[in-house]
Amino acid sequence: MYKNKKVLLIAPAYNEARKIEEVAKKVPYDVVDTFLVVSDGSTDDTAEAAEAEGARVLRHEKRMGVGMSIRDGYKIAREEGFDIAVVIAGNNKDDPREITRLLDPICDDDCDFVMGSRYLDGGRFGGDMPTYRVFATKYVHPFIVNLFCKRGVTESSNGYRALKVSVLEDPRVNLEQKWLKDYQLEMYILMRILMLDFKCTEVPVSKIYPPREIGNTKMTPIVGWWKMVYPIVLVGLGLRK
Repeated sequence: MYKNKKVLLIAPAYNEARKIEEVAKKVPYDVVDTFLVVSDGSTDDTAEAAEAEGARVLRHEKRMGVGMSIRDGYKIAREEGFDIAVVIAGNNKDDPREITRLLDPICDDDCDFVMGSRYLDGGRFGGDMPTYRVFATKYVHPFIVNLFCKRGVTESSNGYRALKVSVLEDPRVNLEQKWLKDYQLEMYILMRILMLDFKCTEVPVSKIYPPREIGNTKMTPIVGWWKMVYPIVLVGLGLRK
């Protein structure tokens, strides 16, 4: 419990045995009620490494995509009476110890949705972060989102986010659509929340890329980023709801 709110922390993970262990070690269990790792068809020891550090594990028999992993985590949040669901990277880029930064606006200011941003004052980024990602995450993605939403977000692609579970009960936020199986889901949620009457804000967080020798990101530069761009346009134009 955190400020009388039941908190679920969700980490999608695909073949992240070495990294998910480090994530789990940093989870503040005085704040987080359950740390849920969704092992998305992993063929390594991701599930076992997470369980060894106290995480609850949901296993997908085959790889279904990060969107499906997040959706299944949200389903558990709804079914088991959690008040807040937080999504964090399973590859140790985010810091679980910063989770209260995302929780406080919900608990204290009644926000519905909180986005982490490495580009706000107090945020930081580093490690083996490719230069093209700096350009894309700092300039390209926020520009496209702000073009449609007029919200002035500083970062739209950061996956470290928190929301009230009650948001998931709103029929205007429909996560059951078949096209939301991968990175599309994250951008869909962001766009629907920004374009509807939900209260949201950004908070500074860290995004530190681990050394490449212990595993590269699973997102491909072209296909992966396209999956994050076209949902912005479709939802922004009202072609998908």
